[in-house]
Parts: sequence; C-alpha cells; structure tokens
Amino acid sequence: MARPREFDTDLAVEQAMGLFWRQGYHATPMPRLTALLGIGNGSLYAAFGSKDGLYARALERYSAGMVAALNRDVRAGSDIRTALRGLLISMIVDDVADPERGCLLVSAATERAAHDGTVEQVRQAMAAVESVLADALIRGRARGELSGERSPLELARFLTTFIQGMRVMGQARADRAFLESAVSGALRALD
Repeated sequence: MARPREFDTDLAVEQAMGLFWRQGYHATPMPRLTALLGIGNGSLYAAFGSKDGLYARALERYSAGMVAALNRDVRAGSDIRTALRGLLISMIVDDVADPERGCLLVSAATERAAHDGTVEQVRQAMAAVESVLADALIRGRARGELSGERSPLELARFLTTFIQGMRVMGQARADRAFLESAVSGALRALD
C-alpha cells in the first residue's frame, strides 16, 4: 500500500515558483528544491514526475495569477487609459523595487526556449494576456474611449509585446523615469 503524501503540494508549487522566479530553472538544483520544500527526491518525483513537472506547475500557477491580476487591474480604472496606465505603472513600481525578480514568463521564454512544453506554456499565457487586453479595449471602444478605426486585437498584441519588453527593461535596471516615459508613448497608440 502506498504511503499517503505528507506535504502540501499547493504550498510546494508556490514555494518552488518563488525559487524558480528568483533563480531561474537551471540555477535551481534539485537539492535546493527538496531542501526548500522539506521533502526527499522520491516525494518530489511522486508528486510532480520531475523537476520539469514541478516547473510546469509553478509556471502555470504564475500565469494564472498574473492573468487574474491583469483582468482585475484593467477593470479598475474609470476608463481604459486610466486602467492601463495604472496597470503599467504598478509593473514599473514592482520592477524598480525588485529588478532581479523580473517576470517568470520572460525568464521561462528565454531560459527554456529549447523546451517545447515551456514554450507552449508561455505562448498560452501570452494569448491569455492578449485576450484580457483585447476584451478591455473592446469595452473601452464600446464606451467611446477609443477610435473605431483602431483594432482592439492589434492594440492588445502591441500592449502584450510592450509589457514583456518593459519587464525586460526593468530587469536591465532602467529607471522609473525612463519606464514611465515609455508608458506614455505606448498609451499614445490608443489615440
């Protein structure tokens, strides 16, 4: 009879996500993971299949949280420009406060570009970001906040790409004034 699992897998995914986010996949050795989680190799493999399996779950957790926060934030402003500006400025504040942390999706896309599963997870997360932004832009256009000439889908793709570039610039230690100037330029695309 198999022994019951003696650790909280949700907590383990959360803790592993933080470690992968801070250090990256390759710089996170198995002994560091098992020590952080307080489990042995066998328990990790039984619960997640492999380090890759745990990384995939951590990336899934990060993506779901990021998309949920994005959806909340784009609904927070009185209009689409205010909401987007607030969202982008909050990212700047986070990046300036902790530039080494950056974005787990950016790290995953660059560090694990040769891993098809990770690439697909990043692609799906970016598609979800694009969808949230497109829906927000469609709502903004329906309220008369955007020109009918602008394609919400094209704008959403631009903003999705801009956000990821901004996250990279944050990791490159761009200062707040630089990033805020870039946000102002990006928001002019809505005119």
